[in-house]
Amino acid sequence: MPPETSPAPSPAAATTSADPDLGPAPALDGEVEPLAVELRISLLRTARKLRAMKSNDELSDGQFSVLAHLVVNGPRTPGELAEAEHVRPPSMTRTIAVLADAGLVDRTDHPVDGRQVLISASDAGLRTVEETRRRRAAWLSLRLAELTPAQRAVLAEASSILRTVISA
Repeated sequence: MPPETSPAPSPAAATTSADPDLGPAPALDGEVEPLAVELRISLLRTARKLRAMKSNDELSDGQFSVLAHLVVNGPRTPGELAEAEHVRPPSMTRTIAVLADAGLVDRTDHPVDGRQVLISASDAGLRTVEETRRRRAAWLSLRLAELTPAQRAVLAEASSILRTVISA
């Protein structure tokens, strides 16, 4: 796969481009912008590699995300899942159907609202999520073990810093 590159924006573009959620993009100095590009590419590639470490290759990333959400948060209605995953209810209905057909989720009657159903991870779904987590942790652990203690210390500090960046 060829390396991902981004053209350097012109100084005018750096101050006028805008994301509706973030407002105008700040003018970045010559040191910060290349770091931002490099971090973005590295983080995306790392996330892509980790996503590929699923224990069930037949599940899409979205299907796995719903399954993992159920494992972490417990039973949810289809509407709650659609909201949590930022998809429309018909899309969630299709996702739930695929997961149910694969035996990864169970449907039960809602204890309070008879018009609703609750979706929960089945035992097979829980095992799928746990195995995927194990594979992802093993892959990353192997890569980290190849680094020097000093490099791992730098990554530990970077992890802390990235949590700060994300929460800002």
